[in-house]
Amino acid sequence: MAIMMSLREAVMHKMQGNDLEGLRSMIDGSIDAQEAALPGLGVAFELIWKKIDPAKKDKLVAVLDSALKASSASK
Repeated sequence: MAIMMSLREAVMHKMQGNDLEGLRSMIDGSIDAQEAALPGLGVAFELIWKKIDPAKKDKLVAVLDSALKASSASK
């Protein structure tokens, strides 16, 4: 009998048990990779977002805003 997992569960299962270097490698390997890697980054971001305080959320949003502005300015 096959076990069915949601995409979120599958990504979390794959990340669990990694040390810091393994997690960093997973993230670095997903950046600019095939679009199939993007859901994994989304799950990782969701886990981070749920655990950080509002001030860190504000900083992340500011970094995202800055990156978006820089990206659109370079086109």
